[in-house]
Amino acid sequence: MDWTDLCITLPKAEADTAEAIATGISGSGIYIEDYSDLEAQVEAIAHVDLIEQALLDKDRTRVAVHLYLAPEEETAPVIELLHSRLTAAGLHYQLRASGVRQEDWENGWKAYYHAIEIGRRLAVVPSWEQYDPASGRTVLRLDPGMAFGTGTHETTALCLETLDAWVQGGERVLDVGTGSGILAIAALKLGAAEADGVDIDPMCVRTATENAELNGVAGRFAVRVGDLAAQARGPYQIITANIVANAILHLAPAIPPLLTPGGRFVASGIIDTRRDEVIAGLAAAGLAVDEVREKNGWVALRCSAAAPAQG
Repeated sequence: MDWTDLCITLPKAEADTAEAIATGISGSGIYIEDYSDLEAQVEAIAHVDLIEQALLDKDRTRVAVHLYLAPEEETAPVIELLHSRLTAAGLHYQLRASGVRQEDWENGWKAYYHAIEIGRRLAVVPSWEQYDPASGRTVLRLDPGMAFGTGTHETTALCLETLDAWVQGGERVLDVGTGSGILAIAALKLGAAEADGVDIDPMCVRTATENAELNGVAGRFAVRVGDLAAQARGPYQIITANIVANAILHLAPAIPPLLTPGGRFVASGIIDTRRDEVIAGLAAAGLAVDEVREKNGWVALRCSAAAPAQG
């Protein structure tokens, strides 16, 4: 069944007016393409993980307002009305009409998300995609239906690679700034006994819980809203923090008391220009950086509790 997609493209500052005009005309709903705050939206859900570069390369300065017409609707009068109202509003727009099948615009966004293999054992797979069980990899399923991806962003991939190397079975894990819960869930799927997730955003509780249920680990994963000091229930063998440099420096002093003897901490989300600053801050907090891993300008620091100074 072919519908008609009337796409209005215009500057971000004029998008609200165009949306109001399209909403007043449409009988079948509208769809907004606005990538201006893509990273912020994704970070709230999944740490900008695994979104293809084609999506990240979208123009952030312009917005596309899509108005869909059912096959039985007359196209020409709607186009004429749109031109009239958009022009009267003084908008700097372009209007394009194209045919589209209903299933294409309902599911087309899924084309940006694909299964990927990380480390020696992990595969991160969108919920709708088939994955060959013969690979022998541990499958972590995520559903990016709210515009988040699933693992190619360097910060998340670096943490997942670390968990792939560190989790041997039976560990207690803490994920600080858990977001979608991807890191804690990956640890549990790899064999960790239980995991806690802490995040200041209440939405993360729902999102992480849904992802844990999707992966069959909800009974071993506790997500709490609040700061690290109030919500962590140590000790832990592994602590992860895929956040930003300032937040890592702020929480660093609280990490060593939460680690078991021999426990380890991985900090990611650090731009390479701040690597040395964060390393120094971790050292001052009593954490030794054992290994520095880098990908495309992003840094993950693999740490352990520093040995106490000899008197």
